This record gives sequence, structure tokens and C-alpha cells, in this order.
Amino acid sequence: MTQARLMDGTALARRIVEETAKKAADLTGRTGSAPCLATVLVGKDPASVTYVRMKQNRCRKAGIESRHVALPAATTTAELVATLRELSADPGVHGILLQHPVGDHVDERAAFEAIAPEKDVDGVTFASLMSFGLPGFVSCTPGGIVRLLDEYGVDPAGKRAVVVGRSAILGKPVGMLLLARDATVTYCHSRTRDLSAAVREADVVVAAVGRPRLIRGQDVKPGAVVIDAGYNPGNVGDVDFDSAVERASLITPVPGGVGPMTIATLLEQTVDAAARQLGV
Repeated sequence: MTQARLMDGTALARRIVEETAKKAADLTGRTGSAPCLATVLVGKDPASVTYVRMKQNRCRKAGIESRHVALPAATTTAELVATLRELSADPGVHGILLQHPVGDHVDERAAFEAIAPEKDVDGVTFASLMSFGLPGFVSCTPGGIVRLLDEYGVDPAGKRAVVVGRSAILGKPVGMLLLARDATVTYCHSRTRDLSAAVREADVVVAAVGRPRLIRGQDVKPGAVVIDAGYNPGNVGDVDFDSAVERASLITPVPGGVGPMTIATLLEQTVDAAARQLGV
């Protein structure tokens, strides 16, 4: 039996970051200002601390300055909004990333909307939502997924795409991006009846629900493209890789698939945001 071809997000992300680094160096040389990404972290969640540190390291390697704002876990919505508005008004900051989650006591949507649209390089504000074709930046993980599809010659037009998950920063926007590419999109979630039946109809499956090995190989349509955007403890995705790889035509590994593309997209959009703000 022929196994699926792996979609190597690490290799594509490396190429994007190399190109981004060249653009950042050119921008800095022409304007005297390096692109700058501000990261904002509420509390000390270990995973979030690790993610932010990783993003800062990648920024440095790409010639992007990184400014980190660490706030106490007890930070209120008003205090967080004020911080984000201050960064939005700072001409030395070109992109802003609010690391989530921010805590149940914080109105996350109010915080997102405090980010100036031109600095929303993580694609979280209403101005950046893809539903209405507005000119904002794409949400980074969905944008990275579409880049992977393009890299491997997958045209969503006319295909049936099933998105398992409906989060505001992943499930919903990736479905909208696929719809914009003329796919027929079905959203599934925790209350979907007979999830297996829905997945079996899919030409493209995007698993983004945060439940380990939820999507089983027996439910994957032979020849389908499987995008695993889940990440669970133990480097386990939302797809049962060992069984799905026997039926899919293309599949993303975990790790090394979607994850690297998220950060690469963030860095690329930060440099693009800087270029727009600096008038280059």
C-alpha cells in the first residue's frame, strides 16, 4: 500500500524565513529602522512563555527586533487594552502579538480590537478577518496552511473541505480562506453528529480541535489531503497519523507540518507591516 506524501512545513518555513530576513535587511538598510514585533504575555503559563521565547529567537534570526511586554496574571481587561493601545500608537513598533490564552477574567475580543489593524500581524482583529475580504493580515496558522496547500499543488477549488474545529483564530478563518479559494466548506465541532461520516466525504481535512488522534485513518477518504493543525502533549496531533498516512495522498506530520508555518507567516507579515508603515 502506498503511503501519503509528507507535507514538509519545516522546509517551506525555512525558505520563507530566509526570504523574510533578506527583506528585513533591505528595509533596515533603506530606512534605518528595523522591523519590530512587540509580544504581550499575560501571566506565566509555561507553554505561552516557551512560545514567546521561541518567537523572539526567530525574530532575531530574521533581523526583526523584538520587544516583550510581560504583564501579571491579574491584569484586567482595561489594563491590557491600555497596553495594546500604547503599543499601537508607538511608531517604533510595527507588529503586535498578544499571546493567548490571556485568562478567563479578560475580555480577549476587547483586547484584540485594541490592536491597530495595520499592526495586527497575527490576524486577530475584525479588520483582519477573511470573511469579508478586508485587506488585513491573515491569521497566521490558517495562512500557513494555505501556503502549504499551494506549495504541494493542492487547488481547493471545487473540493469538499471539512474543518474540524471552530476557534476564532484557526478553525473559522481557515474555513473562510478555503471558501475564498472556491472550496465547499463544512465546519464540524464537538456537537457534530456522526463526525466520521462528515470526514469520509472530505477531499481536504483540516483537524484543528485540540483532541489527540480524534481523526482516524478509517474515516479518511482514500486520496484525501489531511492537514493536522492540532498539537497535544507528547507531540501528538489531532489525527491518528499512523493509520491516516495509509489512506491520505498528502498529510502534515506533527511536529514539522503546520507549526513552523505559523511562525514563518508571523515574521513575514511583520516585515510587510513595517514596510507599509515606513512607506517602502
